[in-house]
Amino acid sequence: METPKKIRIGDMLVQNRAITHDQLLTALAEQKKSGRKLGRTLIDLNFIKETDLLNFLSRQLQIPFLDILRFPRNAEAIKLLPESVARRFRVIVLENTETDILLAMSDPTDLMGLDELSRILKKPIRTAVVRESDLLSVIDQSYRRTSDISNLAEKLNVELSGNNIDLKSLLNNEDTADAPVVKLLQSLFDDAAQIKASDIHIEPDEKVLRIRQRVDGVLIEHVLDEVNIASALVIRLKLMAGLNISEKRLPLDGRFSVLVKGRPIDVRLSTMPVQNGESVVMRLLDQTHGLLNLNHLGIPTNILQNFKKYINNPHGLVLVTGPTGSGKTTTLYAALTEVNRAETKIITAEDPVEYSLPRINQVQVNEKIGLNFASVLRSALRQDPDVILVGEMRDTETAEIAIRASITGHLVFSTLHTNSAIETATRLMDMGVAGYILASALKAIIAQRLVRRICEYCSEPVVIEKAQLAWLEKICQKDFSQVHFKHGRGCHQCNHSGYSGRIGVYELLELTPETLDALRCSDMQRFTEKALATPGFQRYTVCAAEYAAQGITTVAEVLRISSDDE
Repeated sequence: METPKKIRIGDMLVQNRAITHDQLLTALAEQKKSGRKLGRTLIDLNFIKETDLLNFLSRQLQIPFLDILRFPRNAEAIKLLPESVARRFRVIVLENTETDILLAMSDPTDLMGLDELSRILKKPIRTAVVRESDLLSVIDQSYRRTSDISNLAEKLNVELSGNNIDLKSLLNNEDTADAPVVKLLQSLFDDAAQIKASDIHIEPDEKVLRIRQRVDGVLIEHVLDEVNIASALVIRLKLMAGLNISEKRLPLDGRFSVLVKGRPIDVRLSTMPVQNGESVVMRLLDQTHGLLNLNHLGIPTNILQNFKKYINNPHGLVLVTGPTGSGKTTTLYAALTEVNRAETKIITAEDPVEYSLPRINQVQVNEKIGLNFASVLRSALRQDPDVILVGEMRDTETAEIAIRASITGHLVFSTLHTNSAIETATRLMDMGVAGYILASALKAIIAQRLVRRICEYCSEPVVIEKAQLAWLEKICQKDFSQVHFKHGRGCHQCNHSGYSGRIGVYELLELTPETLDALRCSDMQRFTEKALATPGFQRYTVCAAEYAAQGITTVAEVLRISSDDE
């Protein structure tokens, strides 16, 4: 297909009554101010929908309108254009045949861009029009930084292997922004942002350096041969976090912010001395995304309604439980957002403070100076709070103060690392909290896990084993024989994992007179029996199994989060 001829898109849209003449004049005036393309300006002004505009261009230029997210990608073809060119012209190579090249473009009327691309590619070009947001997403996924990371690691290794290099002064010099170690770290953060990683692990081994990124709760490994660069990376990261670079014998914790693709990313840094150097783990928090409210967490409607009832109580103890990385903090912050009103005084004790919340007094726990959860709680109670959040009940003292605060007219939120809602009461009593005091305070316990969602772009039916089917039917008390279960076969969109994103599964235990009576008597066996018989209570495994039946997650994910006694 020939390169599109120059068209006056605004005039053609008016002629075809897709927009009015006045709307065109408004868009042209706005375009002069912003410098954006006319098509994007019309979309941003809500004069035309993006899909309608792209369909119009497809008809006028006689080129296909593709869903690029579902179109198969060729890694070798994509490499024909450097990333800078792809981003500049909003374009990506889809096919490279013997006769021509197929390009996906967000603006196929950009003739100057097409001329430049023809010069670079040195082949006839066919074009297809695609959504700009989808194209940018594909560019992010396709131009991974793995090769950049390997190349920069090699350069840094060569630089460090030279004689008489003062590593500390080199890395501390502000004029070394172009140094390989800085570029390497920037590439690490860029790559993590592109694949939506929540953590970066830097682990020196005897002969290799392992870079691992956690995506949807699972680690992805990239191995570098240049193990000698580990100390340079650690020193630079310590400098960024304001830590003592000469202290290598003790674990250190720090924090800093970096700009990744124009967005501020908050980085929590933890170092630990290991056999072959220092291991570093960085937790990445994107502050621009904001916090989800409770309605957007995916909590089942019946659980959500009851949970909201308890978090709007004037007093009492509400606990959120689960292992590390199960989304407890997100749920608690969403609960705080729900009750955050001008007439409500809220104080939190956190370690660390992950997100800044307006109107809420957030206190960072600092064990080194004696500012632990218990001491923060004592001070908080003298600040006339209505709601208190305790980041974690780590010891008996903290638990007792929080429970007494909930008895004396405060609403208290907190977390515990337990496997289920029922197990939480047992854990508190094991910590030394008297059953009768706990029964006076405790209102509800919500336990949660995160399961991975099946990638919507490669989801397909799968036949599960008979034993798995029988187990699902047993825990859900349902017939699943006619259900078509699914899994992801793996595609470019999900980095060939078959999963994309996560969703929470929940169980809510509401304290009834029967369960409270068992607590007062410290009869944990009766408490467990009465809790299981509580009307409406069901294990989070049942929630996960229902998601598997709906094709949201896989049976493998349900099995992964299930306990041995189910």
